[in-house]
Amino acid sequence: MCNCDDHDHGGQKLSRRAALTTGLAGTAAAAATALAGTAQAQEKANPYAEPTEPALPPSDMKLDLSRAALVVTDPQNDFLSPDGVTWGVIGASVTEHNTVENIEILFRTAKEHDITTAVSPHYYFPTDHGWKFEGALEKLMHKIGMFDRKGPLNVDGFEGSGADWLERYKPYINDGKTIVTSPHKMYGNDTNDLTLQLRKQGVDQVILAGMSANLCTESHMRELIENGFEVAVVQDATAAAQLPEGDGYLAALINFRFIANAVWSTEEAVSQINAAAL
Repeated sequence: MCNCDDHDHGGQKLSRRAALTTGLAGTAAAAATALAGTAQAQEKANPYAEPTEPALPPSDMKLDLSRAALVVTDPQNDFLSPDGVTWGVIGASVTEHNTVENIEILFRTAKEHDITTAVSPHYYFPTDHGWKFEGALEKLMHKIGMFDRKGPLNVDGFEGSGADWLERYKPYINDGKTIVTSPHKMYGNDTNDLTLQLRKQGVDQVILAGMSANLCTESHMRELIENGFEVAVVQDATAAAQLPEGDGYLAALINFRFIANAVWSTEEAVSQINAAAL
């Protein structure tokens, strides 16, 4: 057994210290690879998880409650009630993200701090069923009678229908202070008066929640940002359909991260509101 400090391996001398250092470096590299693999496995297991090494810069959005509003898209039975016509494809996402409860937390917090609150609903009237061309989701929504009302000036049969508010939200929406905009007919608010209503309240910051993530909520986010609003999307106060064609929530979450000024959880949104109120 050799006790010398240096060994000759293929004509190259390797000190004990170098050998030890090389071994430790190899062990560290192996550990780093293993950790990276574990992180990737975790992200794969939960496709909605925040990236462990994000490439995009973090948000620096800070609320000013004097010019902020909570905007909720489509807080209606057809999306959020087990009796709604879309529950079969959207219920799992709503349940997973605790969407119904989180939207209520946002309503309650906004009312506690007297923040401007607006709801942008989706209604279809009989004349809308006469459209000459439709996209895939429009065809489906019209076929299943989603958000149907008897007419723009007719509320017969509205109470408790798929177009009505979820019952637990009614105390917040029907308090005489919440702005209920004219209906949007497609997905975004470019076809209703939301922007006008917010501007008339001196609002240029929006906390955005509601249904559904990759359709109306994302379209409202895009339209508001294009019109100069600062928008924070509350990622667990929305949900989306899961179909063979794809997971609508994951599609929206990626775009929220790419486009929104901030992406918050409900807990973070409440914390931001409370901090701004101090």
